[in-house]
Amino acid sequence: MGAKIVGVSLADARRLWLRAQRLDEKTPFGAGSQAVAAAIAHLGYVQIDTINIIERCHHHILWSRIPGYRAAALAAIQSGEKSAFEYWTHALSYVPTSDYRFFVPAMEARRSKAHPFHGRIDPDAYAAMLARIRDQGPLSLRDIDDEKLEEKLHPWASRKPSKRLLDYGFWVGDLTVSARTGMLKSYELTDRHFGWTGPMPAATPDEFAAYLLDRGLRTQGVVSLESMTYGDAPSKAAVARLVAERVTNGDLVPIEIEGLARTNHWATPAALDEVSALERARRVHILSPFDPLVIQRKRLSGLFGYDHRFEAYVPAARRVLGYFALPVLVGDRVVAAIDTKMDRKAGALAIQKWTWFAPETLGLRNRIEAALGRFEQFQKVA
Repeated sequence: MGAKIVGVSLADARRLWLRAQRLDEKTPFGAGSQAVAAAIAHLGYVQIDTINIIERCHHHILWSRIPGYRAAALAAIQSGEKSAFEYWTHALSYVPTSDYRFFVPAMEARRSKAHPFHGRIDPDAYAAMLARIRDQGPLSLRDIDDEKLEEKLHPWASRKPSKRLLDYGFWVGDLTVSARTGMLKSYELTDRHFGWTGPMPAATPDEFAAYLLDRGLRTQGVVSLESMTYGDAPSKAAVARLVAERVTNGDLVPIEIEGLARTNHWATPAALDEVSALERARRVHILSPFDPLVIQRKRLSGLFGYDHRFEAYVPAARRVLGYFALPVLVGDRVVAAIDTKMDRKAGALAIQKWTWFAPETLGLRNRIEAALGRFEQFQKVA
């Protein structure tokens, strides 16, 4: 006989997700670099993106949970405290250094098999690059100006051959990004950057499955197989086996979320006990389209009834919400999307388009405009 399925309302599922994302209180992580380290450790990843029509998304995501956030605090934990590093989750992200070993298998896989992203890597040129960094210290592309340019392998590639070598070193774990200024990265030998005396041991497949499951439970409250393995479909089978084991042991409870019966979800008994005591979220958030609450579009649609459209690469005539629309979360509802642009010369946030998904009232608009004022100030000081 299978475990009893517990019914959960949509409102309670949203409440658990907002609590897990720490979007239901003002300062869940405190302030300063300690808060940034705590936020990344809790969330498991903070996505990095190049678009800077407003402050870049990694800063935006952290500001949404740390009201006094400053970019210098993120630089401090990456380059000084070294409690976060850059690697690929579902996208390039800041990840807690304490989780490094869970990414070693991906690094080993990159080393063992040629990847079209890198093209052919000349082993002598790569060894010379590592030796240069070993002798001269961290290196950025700007430091290399003595090479012959080549044709790009793909649209996001550089014409500098050294960029492929640095990227390869990053992907296989020989190098790490030791500092970042905007999108300019400095690369350092991984072991030297972290002060390690040898290679970091790789997590086993079972350990990696447990990492995905535990990260999902911590950051999502209620989980599905798809939400836990977002961007990592090959891990579904291992995670599914672990879920079944924990259900049998009573550590997980199968739940049916109102209106989402076709998707299996689970939660911990502690989360289900907690939900009745959680107050309804009331805060106003101007969210990044790459925020962990938003990035999984299917999950966002199911739990919040909101279908976000990321239209930066959509022709202008076909855009519905705008080039870089930001979802507006009020309490536990997405009530609007606002396409914004920071006019840095004027020091003002320009509203390109405002799309409502809830009845517009004066009180609601005033609350959102107050949040936009705080968001504008963040753009000026971050």
